[in-house]
Amino acid sequence: MVTPQAIATLNDIGTEELAHLEMIGTICHQLTQNASPKEMQEAGMDASYVDHGLGIHPHSASGNAWTAAYIQSKGDPITDLYENLAAEQKARSTYEYLLDLIDDPDVADPIKFLREREIVHFQRFGESLRCVQEYMDSKRIFYGK
Repeated sequence: MVTPQAIATLNDIGTEELAHLEMIGTICHQLTQNASPKEMQEAGMDASYVDHGLGIHPHSASGNAWTAAYIQSKGDPITDLYENLAAEQKARSTYEYLLDLIDDPDVADPIKFLREREIVHFQRFGESLRCVQEYMDSKRIFYGK
């Protein structure tokens, strides 16, 4: 990233996103920690149980395991910030769809918190994008020795 502000934003949001994974993992663990194999089967989680027991294994709702291939990076600061903006909106949408399915406030409340954080991240990435665009559009003079 080309500006100190953008670097700081990426570091802060990246750290917070790891905390989001921890929160989701904790929710999943709490919901399944005492589940019997029969309950896992009735919940449609029998394949996950066979592969991972009651361990947390990140995957999509359709069963696709998380992979680093999901991380999009072109190495161009403008392109990458747009990708980050899109990722935050996709995360927000996912949380909203989850909330449509959740009636337990102990599960819904942290999901609502996470959805709000994705909105803030979107705003911060937008600010970083403007900052980086201004920097890249400015004339810079480099002095040699």
